Amino acid sequence: MKITFFSHSTCIIEIHDKYLLIDPFFSGNPIFRNTNFLKFFTKINYILLTHAHYDHVCDVELFSKKFNNALVISNYEISNYFDKKGVKTYGINYGSFISFPFGKLKYVWAAHSSVFKDGTYGGNPGGFLLHTDEGNLYISGDTSVMYEMNLIPLFGKLKLSILPIGGKYTMDIEESIIASDFLKSEKILGVHYDTFEDIRIEKEQAKKRFFEKGKELILLEKGETLYI
Repeated sequence: MKITFFSHSTCIIEIHDKYLLIDPFFSGNPIFRNTNFLKFFTKINYILLTHAHYDHVCDVELFSKKFNNALVISNYEISNYFDKKGVKTYGINYGSFISFPFGKLKYVWAAHSSVFKDGTYGGNPGGFLLHTDEGNLYISGDTSVMYEMNLIPLFGKLKLSILPIGGKYTMDIEESIIASDFLKSEKILGVHYDTFEDIRIEKEQAKKRFFEKGKELILLEKGETLYI
């Protein structure tokens, strides 16, 4: 499994030649200002959306249409929203695992909010639990720490958890450490930090705090890849 991080909560997960784009945020992202960000991509098969906020969905239509109607997977309300715009979607909700060519996917609870920029309700926010023959991955989406995270490892041991660490709108460093304990996850990819002034972190201090708790916090640069 290969994960390429771009910034904020946006990354691509490659599994068995299937490319999953997570929460695409480029055109309104200050880190990609005046950048031809499409040059980074040659193939996208699926787009996974955790919730409806602009900094997670602003480039969905662009990527879906650019890459041969890449399938959008999200909750029922978000899927309906993009379906009406001519985007190919697959609506799910909290419930069982669903099988896809890349593995099994389960939409799980997140403690946050979810509304489109135009005010349309975006349904309940969530995250994704991804089980593959290359290992299990938890994508929390924007969330605070919550006791329900204790349920995630009951479905299988995690190879990696993708957790927000910027604070204010999501978990901060200390809360993400607690979350990693609930998840029984030793390796964490930090996201949702440094994009804006009010979610900046001290990277080395953050890594140190996780290390002191017996965890590894991975912070990738723009376009950097992690193999797990």
